Amino acid sequence: MPSNVLNGLPVGKPVVSAYEDAGLPLPRVLVVDDHPLYSDGLRTAIQDAGLALEVAIASSLSLAKADLGQHPDTDLVMLDLSLPGESGLQLLQWMDTLPCPIPVVVISSCDDETTVATARAAGAIGFMSKSSGRDVLCNLLRTVSAGESCFPELMISGHGSDHLTPRQYQVLRCLAEGMPNKRICQALGLTEHTVKTHLKSIFQLLGVHNRTACIAQARDMGLI
Repeated sequence: MPSNVLNGLPVGKPVVSAYEDAGLPLPRVLVVDDHPLYSDGLRTAIQDAGLALEVAIASSLSLAKADLGQHPDTDLVMLDLSLPGESGLQLLQWMDTLPCPIPVVVISSCDDETTVATARAAGAIGFMSKSSGRDVLCNLLRTVSAGESCFPELMISGHGSDHLTPRQYQVLRCLAEGMPNKRICQALGLTEHTVKTHLKSIFQLLGVHNRTACIAQARDMGLI
């Protein structure tokens, strides 16, 4: 791979930002990703395009939490869903406890409907596939810096939206914690019939047939 190109994001050519009227460049962005080649390239692409003045990198959730603790004025977090042994969505849950909200854009190599919609349901303001190019990156940061959400258009099947609903995501998280159906009922205030219906829908969406395979597939997709 040429050193000046990363997934369609050309780096090494500084340009003047054309988006000052959209709140750019952002003073500070935090990239949470454990792949140095991608995160370093993304940082360079963001700065060369004049989209942010400072781009910090954290390779794990613990480092990201420490960074945000030291820099609560961070303007944007770009978060990889799949981190070693943990889900990036856990950071979104932790960030809900911060006194000042910080917008989060999820970045992932998985850009299927379920992953995108689950990131949105978890509170992300935007989503970018890791295969995206510079134009997508610029449009994304221009949009979210203006306070608007930015997600890929999702195909909708004839049988309803083909992704997890916020409630199904809650059931999935309970499932990942090893809760039996009755415990999920108690935790979420649902009837056992409703929990079983949600589980059936989750299994169908993830293409699995049992709880163990569901949890494994969800982890592979970075959903838990």
